[in-house]
Amino acid sequence: MTASNNRYTAKESNAFVEVFNIEPKNTGPLNGLRFGVKDIIDIGGYKTSCGNPHWLDTHPVAVANAVCVDQLLYAGGICVGKTVTDELAFSLEGDNFFYGTPLNPKAPERVPGGSSSGSASAVACGLVDFAIGTDTGGSVRVPASNCGILGMRPSHGLISVAGVNPFAPTFDTVGILARSSDVLARAASVLLACDIPQGIKIGTVHLIKEAFAISDKDVRETLAVPTESLVKRFGKKVKETSLREIYGDNEGKDLEACYETYCIIQWAEIWSCLGSWVEKIKPEFGPKTKRNFELVKNLDRSKLGEAMHQRESFFRRMRAFLRPNDMLCIPTAPSIAPLKGALGNDRTEGSYYPRALSLTSIAGIGRLPQVTLPLADIQGVPIGISLLASRGQDAFLLGVTQMIASEPK
Repeated sequence: MTASNNRYTAKESNAFVEVFNIEPKNTGPLNGLRFGVKDIIDIGGYKTSCGNPHWLDTHPVAVANAVCVDQLLYAGGICVGKTVTDELAFSLEGDNFFYGTPLNPKAPERVPGGSSSGSASAVACGLVDFAIGTDTGGSVRVPASNCGILGMRPSHGLISVAGVNPFAPTFDTVGILARSSDVLARAASVLLACDIPQGIKIGTVHLIKEAFAISDKDVRETLAVPTESLVKRFGKKVKETSLREIYGDNEGKDLEACYETYCIIQWAEIWSCLGSWVEKIKPEFGPKTKRNFELVKNLDRSKLGEAMHQRESFFRRMRAFLRPNDMLCIPTAPSIAPLKGALGNDRTEGSYYPRALSLTSIAGIGRLPQVTLPLADIQGVPIGISLLASRGQDAFLLGVTQMIASEPK
């Protein structure tokens, strides 16, 4: 199966920084499939811009492909270009000050989501069969939800990030976006070096109360349809569960605690990875990226020790709670894709960013695999619903995804 019947050209989509054709290095399960690569992932012989022209000017040409790119090429994939990313991958919006906003074909007046914006757009526009991006705090999952496609964040550490620009290393992953569960499974199984199991048996599916509660009312109402489908298929295996049951009643942990823990660690790691370049080069940033770097630079790093302790406590409790073949179910994002220009720098409680990162932090803190499925829309605008499995159960989760996607609508 190859990308075809698309209604958009690469120029119309604004999904690509560069378009080219790198032929497969071997035959394999990806024969004939075309893919795009987010422009913070190295391709030998090309510069990696990381979404900022000053980064492009101050870094050399890559001497080798990122390991994940070679895996895809040696499995028969055809690389057709580098896709637009938000600056330094530091956004969930998909609006790049220098390179523009890739098209969200399902809702052209709305953002595609970031930071894997070009990868999501290229897939949704039918220009590629799949694309790879990176996901630290939702940068594959949110664009997939916004653009009405599938997106996977793998268990942390299972896909090589060699040749991927570091952002927040203890959260960074390489993720996959695709229009079909078959293509997603084929690409993911290559990168994860796994086989997709057959005859899957489901454990408990936990609908996380807090995750639905912080989402917009229309999201909750719309996602009631796919959650009811889960109940019809799996019966009493589907149950509502509070995070407090997972993290411990007496500690009163909730999504706000996850968000705060995630942000402290992420911001500290971002400045440790990128601060030297920012201070030396003093690059021009778009207004929002400039504000983001001011936040990470001025972080009170004395909070880092407690945040690390908190994260490991959350991680251990989640690992103990989730049995093999159990899953969590949450909205992928708290709302449909925001209108272009609608999001400012508001990070106050209840605004888009704290709610979105609260949802995406569950997988980040737990090192869990997560797949977002395009099973719903609100007046034609997509909204994703996500399934998360135990750490390392990526192949199982892909099998469940295929099973659900094969069901008649």
